[in-house]
Amino acid sequence: MKTNLLLLFFSLAILSSCFKEDEKIPPYDRGDRITVKIEMTQNYQYQVYYSLNENKVIESNDKKVFDLAFESTLDGTHILLNTANFMLAAVTNETQLENVSSPDGIELHFDVSSGNLDSTAVGNWFSINVSDTIYTSYVYVIDRGYDELGNILGFRKIIFDSLKNDTYYFRYSNMDNTGYTEASIHKVSGSNFVYYSFVDPLGVVQTEPPKGDYDVLFTQYTTLLYTNIGEPYPYLVTGVLLNRFQTYVSFDSIHHFDSISMDIAQNMTFTNQMDRIGYDWKKVVGDVETGQVSYVVRPEWNYIIRANDGFYYKMRFVGFYNELGEKGYPTFEYQRL
Repeated sequence: MKTNLLLLFFSLAILSSCFKEDEKIPPYDRGDRITVKIEMTQNYQYQVYYSLNENKVIESNDKKVFDLAFESTLDGTHILLNTANFMLAAVTNETQLENVSSPDGIELHFDVSSGNLDSTAVGNWFSINVSDTIYTSYVYVIDRGYDELGNILGFRKIIFDSLKNDTYYFRYSNMDNTGYTEASIHKVSGSNFVYYSFVDPLGVVQTEPPKGDYDVLFTQYTTLLYTNIGEPYPYLVTGVLLNRFQTYVSFDSIHHFDSISMDIAQNMTFTNQMDRIGYDWKKVVGDVETGQVSYVVRPEWNYIIRANDGFYYKMRFVGFYNELGEKGYPTFEYQRL
């Protein structure tokens, strides 16, 4: 009997030595709750990139500083509009710039706010046939939208010629054929997109920080809303977009902000839909038709962000006005889990 017990003891000892110990998460300082006020200003003029880990604004720029965003990832080929200005675009059947003189009769489209790169206004500007890349060279009409004061920014027509050796080549002009420009823009390593302005003398303007440096973007953007009878229409809203690089969010309206823990967060379902935080963490109160409205935030709505640095953060909004009662100053609080 003793022999059997000894054999059992030694067998268990040998087996236990074969198992790897549970991986332990290194301890880290979760820090206190942090409250932040973002200065977009009354007319929502500025786009603001914020880092939760660094607890600071990484970059802030005038929202009309660029027109087009060219995908900068290794295999990226997509071209986006600056939807903060309510920009729209449409492709024509023409392949000569001078043959297009008006946007009349052309159905313009906008980039979806979810960030889905398969649903852009520019769309497929080339095709792949076996090993050959075929560029359509169609003329696109670009409606540059409006500035923060509602002034019309005008139209451009453009042909996207090629993407070779990580460089996009294109040419454009005004609708009356003035201002003809041949341009190129090279991908920037470590960035989601590189940006181009039709009016900046340098053309290339880099507004977005490196993709690993920020988590959320406070900005206006174009999205699809619906009338009371269910008819869709594009509209310019003010809210928050996720960094599309390895950043995810989960929405919660069940738990109190203070009670949300790491255990709760890890059992949530996350999405990388860029507009999941969006704009409706605030609601409009008053008469929209007369413009006599105010904004009331929903502090009972929580957002849990799984950032590209690997940490989880809980976040909620607590204000939209500054000390002078001016709108355009979203205030939120957050804490690392």
